[in-house]
Amino acid sequence: MAQTPKRPREYGIRFGVLPTGTFNAITDVPGVRVGQITLKQGQTIRTGVTAILPHAGNQFQQKSPAAIYIGNGFGKLMGYSQIEELGTLETPIVLTNTLSVPTAADALIDYTLGQQGNEQVRSVNSVVGETNDGFLNDIRGRHVTKQHVLDALKQAKTGPVDEGNVGAGTGTICFGFKGGIGTSSRKLPASLGGYTVGALVQTNFGGVLQIAGVPIGVALGKYSFKENLDGSCMMVVLTDAPLDARNLKRLAKRAFMGLARTGGIASNGSGDYVIAVSTAYQIPHDTQSSFDEVKILRNDNVSPLFMAAIEATEEAIINSLFAAQTLTGDQGHQVEQLPIDKVIELLKKAGQAK
Repeated sequence: MAQTPKRPREYGIRFGVLPTGTFNAITDVPGVRVGQITLKQGQTIRTGVTAILPHAGNQFQQKSPAAIYIGNGFGKLMGYSQIEELGTLETPIVLTNTLSVPTAADALIDYTLGQQGNEQVRSVNSVVGETNDGFLNDIRGRHVTKQHVLDALKQAKTGPVDEGNVGAGTGTICFGFKGGIGTSSRKLPASLGGYTVGALVQTNFGGVLQIAGVPIGVALGKYSFKENLDGSCMMVVLTDAPLDARNLKRLAKRAFMGLARTGGIASNGSGDYVIAVSTAYQIPHDTQSSFDEVKILRNDNVSPLFMAAIEATEEAIINSLFAAQTLTGDQGHQVEQLPIDKVIELLKKAGQAK
């Protein structure tokens, strides 16, 4: 689980007003599984793989409604155009480093073709997101293999999700501090539908860090344009609310507002993407019917989900920072972890921590 003794909530920090799910993780959405492979080898390899599986079935045969929102497109996200055109996800989602995207996509093809029921499949839209971990990791060595990706898919499970220097977040940097994988969730009350929204992020971007509205980056003297802080953020948002691709894109846009709450600025060199998926229903690949008959949530009822996505994404980003630990990597580069004690002191002075 978390690599530090406490997550932000355990310090009394609160993000928004909605309650979290049991694990405060993307896996609070029923059926969702996460698998991670972390590569820390020698003095130079600091990278990994994070896989998100929306449901336990055959993702190709039972596709999920999905959408992608591009906040800033300086990235190498694979699989975008088909999701934009058809509004469906037909593979698990894999996150890794920039130069390992083709390897991960190849592994997803192997994974899909090897599943029972896919013997006649001749086209696969692999969905792979990335950030560049080349400061701490020997990225040119392309150390992620297809087997690493397949192992992450195989090991995927429900329950608590490891955060910080794990999986695709092993070598990332956020706001000038060690970044990583972070996750959070929100559970709507029954009066608002009772739905769950979960977010998982791979943080590797810059800006002016804010936590619970407090300008932490300014107080610590570390922020963009004072220092060279740049990079990307991959955000994955899943929900069990019955949304179609159109409203999933609207949901994805709100997740980007969660990034903004933390002080992210979507700089020129940042690849900031949100992949949003509904687990409420599946769309069969083969069917005798000419129609998809599904009950979809009305526009008038989606606003609580929007707020849930904002809050969960914001908290997931801060969770990644609290869990990450100081790391030394390629060429002796070192990135310090967020100074938690100083941060808590600043938050206490502002009345935002116990």
